[in-house]
Formats: sequence, structure tokens, C-alpha cells
Amino acid sequence: MNFSVSPEEYSYLSEYLSTTCGIELGDNKQYLVNSRLKTLLAKHGFNSIEEMLSSVKNDIKAGLRQQLIDAMTTHETLWFRDQYPYEALKRMILPELARAKMPNVRIWSAACSSGQEPYSISMIVEEYRREYPKHPLANVQIVATDISPTILKTAKEGSYEDIALARGLTSDRRAKFFDDHDGVARVKDFVRKQVSFQELNLISPLTLIGKFHVIFCRNVLIYFSDKNKINILDRMANVLEPGGFLFLGGSESISRYTAKFEVARYYGGMVFRLK
Repeated sequence: MNFSVSPEEYSYLSEYLSTTCGIELGDNKQYLVNSRLKTLLAKHGFNSIEEMLSSVKNDIKAGLRQQLIDAMTTHETLWFRDQYPYEALKRMILPELARAKMPNVRIWSAACSSGQEPYSISMIVEEYRREYPKHPLANVQIVATDISPTILKTAKEGSYEDIALARGLTSDRRAKFFDDHDGVARVKDFVRKQVSFQELNLISPLTLIGKFHVIFCRNVLIYFSDKNKINILDRMANVLEPGGFLFLGGSESISRYTAKFEVARYYGGMVFRLK
């Protein structure tokens, strides 16, 4: 089908995504909408975005709302992205929590996508335990959330093909933490058992997920408006334990949005600590 989003449809879609899940398309992203929604419109026989959104709002086709959000959200991810957050976690944060004898260490992976980040965190926890047996950690709970139940289903399975495994995962870690079955590698049970997954929209209340010592929210805030960034960071500060740590993406800053954190540099990157 020949499909090109009009300025009016682009505005309509932008408003819908901003209101329902906080995603800000910004200006001049019509090409992105064209490429991502062409297949979805053809699949359901819609002639326009307006027609599709009308169906979504009136709940005419089951699962269509989620398919739309899946199409318009980015699930680009890799293992141990940027390295330094994981080195800081293993060399600085986990030892501090172990010395404090925390009975339960809780880590949140926000917008976890297909699971690479929370499983990377779990592997780091296991590496810490092997490297620092004299400073043991108690129970570690990694809560991984995402807006998409579709991608969460993939993450829970914990199975990855070679092309996904090649993106940031060393052969040594693959051997230690994965079981291979017919060309697909599955995260070992002792890594998976520390991770739980749940659906969560970051602009929704966070009160039900509990308190955390560490939050990973990396390369996520860039998709939100300034107003939503302020709101999300404020609520994340509220669910962090005193002195808790927040990791953002390498190019993300919070100085414009909150004064509740202080900046520290570790292992070539920044981590934000709750004041």
C-alpha cells in the first residue's frame, strides 16, 4: 500500500502517544512513523492513522493498542552496554551494600526491553560473589519492567540467537551463564532466578514496586518531555533508598530536571546518588 502520514495525522498520533505512555515523537519524525506503521496498517486493513487510532480508542480490535505501542517504541539493546555502569556496580556499589549487611539488595531495570540489561546485572552479581567471597551479598532481587507485554514475554524466556548474543557478550560470559540448545542460548537458571519481570509505564505510579538501592534507567528519558522527565526522576528518587544510585545513559543529564541527586564519576562514567 502507498502510505504517507499527513501533518494532521502525525499531530494526532503524537498527542495520543504522549498522553497514553509519555512518548514524545518530537518534530520531523514522519519518516519514522511511515516506516514503523506501514505494516501495521496493512495488516489490519486501515486506510489511515486516524482510522487506526479510532479503533484503538474504542477497543474495537483486541491487542491493537499494544501492537501500536510496540511498533512505536524502540527495543534496541545489548549486553553490558557501555561497561562502566556494570564495573561501578561490581567494584563500588555491591561492596558498599555488602559491608552494610543489607538483608535484601533490590535493583530496578527500567524499560528493560528484551532482557539484556537485567540479565547483565544478574551476571555481575554472580561475578561479584565469585570474586569477593569474603564480603558476601545477601538476597538480591532484580526487578525488570517495560511498557510492552510482548517484549516482556521474550525477556522472561531468556533465550537468544547468536546475532543477539554477539552484541556485547564475551565468549567467556556466554560459557559461564548460558546453556546452548540447537543454536539458541538460554540464560542459566541461577541467573534468571534473581530477575522478575512486570509491565510498567514509567508515567504511571511507582508505589507498588517497592524501594530500591540501585536503578538503571538508561537511554530512556530521551523519549519523554521535560515535564515527564521531571516527574519520572522525582518519583524514582522517592523509591530509592537513602544514598541509592541511579544510572542513566551516557549522554543523559539530570541537572535541568532535579536537584535530588549528586554526581559522582566512576570507571569512566557518571552515576547519580540520592542526596
